[in-house]
Amino acid sequence: MNLKTNNEEKSKLAIEGLYNVIDPEIGLNVVDLGLIYELHFDEEENRLTCTMTLTTEFCPMGESITDNARHALQQAYGDYGIDINLIFDPPWNMEMISDEGRAFLGR
Repeated sequence: MNLKTNNEEKSKLAIEGLYNVIDPEIGLNVVDLGLIYELHFDEEENRLTCTMTLTTEFCPMGESITDNARHALQQAYGDYGIDINLIFDPPWNMEMISDEGRAFLGR
């Protein structure tokens, strides 16, 4: 996993929640798909920003996936405001899938 964070300890709980966010077309969670790029905790503002992507810019389930990611992070950090920063640069590719994800997909 190539995820950046400014707080390794706090990111563990966030990642745990994100493992429950499944891309419904692929059937794999967003962490193992490599869709989560960064988790940034702003302690002064009590905000958590999740920078992520989708498998394609035109993903028909994109809104559902980002909403589910926001909900999972809100469950983990209820006292934080949650921001989802959706980016497409760098673009997602199959190399971003974790070893666990590849095993799940039979690759």
